[in-house]
Amino acid sequence: MTQMRKRGFEVISTYQNQEIELPQRATKQAAGYDLQAAETVILPSFWPKLFTFLAQELKQWIFASQNTQAERLAVDKATLLKPILVPTGIKAYMPEDEYLQLVNRSSNPLKRFLILPNGIGVIDADYYDNPSNEGHIYVQLLNFGLFDQTIHKGDRIAQAIFLPFLKADNDQGGLIQRSGGFGSSD
Repeated sequence: MTQMRKRGFEVISTYQNQEIELPQRATKQAAGYDLQAAETVILPSFWPKLFTFLAQELKQWIFASQNTQAERLAVDKATLLKPILVPTGIKAYMPEDEYLQLVNRSSNPLKRFLILPNGIGVIDADYYDNPSNEGHIYVQLLNFGLFDQTIHKGDRIAQAIFLPFLKADNDQGGLIQRSGGFGSSD
């Protein structure tokens, strides 16, 4: 007799032969499944970008630049550090009334100066096998330490927790079919 699958993880097709380990819980009572990096990624320190930005602002103030607000905003966006998306090489399947919550590992800020800039990540059930990226789960990370951090393939970078969610009375959501991958419901 075949057992019905409820929830779990799979390796996406582009990482099939790259020795990707499926997430596991570290202990018997652990709530989160440890997500690992599928590739080696360098996370630049936040501070050099911040100091560059502040130096540009000071220069504009000293020389009373006549740049428009739109021009300054373009410079700001180009200068400020954006989170790095670290690939995991996996996707998650679950019932339609559940989601996968991505949370930081408790050791990341303390030992490696890494945070999830969005606090938590939410992976919806319909993200699985979407046509844009097959449901590939990425972890957003920012490095607030003084030095660049190297995340090596296989390093544990976040935890994933399957959770149910509730819908409001007379809920009218869900009228749009997901058509894309990361950030597609913005």
